Amino acid sequence: MSATVAVPRRRLPRTLTTGLVIVGAIALLAAIGPWITPYDPDAFAVRSRLQPPSATHWFGTDEFGRDVFSRVLAGAHHSLLMGFGATAISLAVGVPLGLLAAFHRGWVEEVVMRGVDLMISLPPVLLGLLILAVSEPGLLKTIVAVGLVYVPIMTRVARAVALDLLAEDFVEAARARGEGAWYILAREILPNAWPPLIVETALRVTFAILLGSALSFLGLGPQPPDSEWGLMIAESRPFISEAPWIGLAPGLCLCLLLIAVNVVGEGLRDLLDPRLRGRGH
Repeated sequence: MSATVAVPRRRLPRTLTTGLVIVGAIALLAAIGPWITPYDPDAFAVRSRLQPPSATHWFGTDEFGRDVFSRVLAGAHHSLLMGFGATAISLAVGVPLGLLAAFHRGWVEEVVMRGVDLMISLPPVLLGLLILAVSEPGLLKTIVAVGLVYVPIMTRVARAVALDLLAEDFVEAARARGEGAWYILAREILPNAWPPLIVETALRVTFAILLGSALSFLGLGPQPPDSEWGLMIAESRPFISEAPWIGLAPGLCLCLLLIAVNVVGEGLRDLLDPRLRGRGH
């Protein structure tokens, strides 16, 4: 009778678990927010304007009497859309460019990487302003603009990972079999490039949320009466002394989301980076 050896399952890092729980909770609230808001987030109630937090209005009311808690719940999906939507765009554009630049050396790599260098030389906020300056502001256009801003960084990461993988034996074996470029990139390089790309993607979501909120703060994102968190913070500036809760509530929620997403990125790095394996968590 042969004995079986139990292989212990590797536990997820505590940082990753904590971050996933917080992000999942915010995502759940964003999904069900329109159905659980105690008040209409856009309804004016002038007689209730600038009321401090209370049992009736948990986060107080703004200058138009709108319930800040309801507006924070209604606006949660905007920040999530900007972060994950923009990162998806940067992945969809940047990863293929990076793989092509790594595989096709010479003029293809020069054209791609010089364009990347040009875009990276501009500060992200300035580049986002330049992209949004040619059209009317709005949520979808902000997502596209933020996604394009981070395409160069994703291209560089994908190219660096692909260059390392192209020197591996399994790629040389595929070339020896006569496999074409697209087969090698799609079947050999891309599946093995996902671990570092996933880590970079998780960290990039944080920057995308922050940049999207900054553009909204400058008036280039969703427009009033929208309840996007960056826009709510911008609208609260004239009342910072009289009613600080108007901007404090969305500001704290934005900070919590940024910290949680960053913690998820750190946890994924600990989980997927072989150089960090074996360390206690």
